[in-house]
Order: sequence, then structure tokens, then C-alpha cells
Amino acid sequence: QVQLVESGGGLVQAGGSLRLSCVVSGLTFSGSAMGWFRQAPGKEREFVAAISWSNITFYGDFLKGRFTISRDNAKSTVYLQMVGLKPEDTADYYCAGRSSAVAASTERAFEYWGQGTQVTVSS
Repeated sequence: QVQLVESGGGLVQAGGSLRLSCVVSGLTFSGSAMGWFRQAPGKEREFVAAISWSNITFYGDFLKGRFTISRDNAKSTVYLQMVGLKPEDTADYYCAGRSSAVAASTERAFEYWGQGTQVTVSS
């Protein structure tokens, strides 16, 4: 059974930073592409970032370099470092995984999902 467990969300002031973590089990992590998505209240889920098995990364156009996705295969963990947070970054953040090693940016490309971690940015 594949499990993805996110952590690291919370309340932060605008301009602050957070690092989200997602621990994966039941999946050959080193051969899997991983991603982060987010969903703000009343909005559709949107792509944030993805990373391939070989550390090729993709980001949502809105980020402008503020977030960084990384992975630690020894710990079966994917991270999302967020800096310069803005109130519009407030959302539930979801970790996603796929059996393919190639990164993707669409929801339907990912087979496995975590429960989400909430990020709230105050102004």
C-alpha cells in the first residue's frame, strides 16, 4: 500500500518561509517522479512543482523562483522549500507520486496522493 504523508504546514507571516516534507512508503521512491499541488479555498487544485527521478524539476508559472522542490532518496522524502510567502499562497498543499520516473505537471498523471497539509500566510 502506497502512503504519502505530508508535514510542515502552518501559519506564517507574509514574507516568511516554510519547508514542507512528504514521506513516501510502499513505492520505489528512487524511480518515481514526485510533485506538489495546492488548492486554495474555492479554487481548483493547481500544479506547484515536480521532480523526476534524476532531479529534473518543473514549477508552476506563478512561482517566480520562490519555491524549490527537492528529494532525498535515502529518506524516501520529497521537500518543498517556500520562501517569500504571500497571502495568496494560502492553500492546502498536497504531495503526489507516480510510478513513472518522468516528472509531470497534471493531476491525472499522478497516481498517489497525500492527505494534504495546510499553509496559511497572514498579511
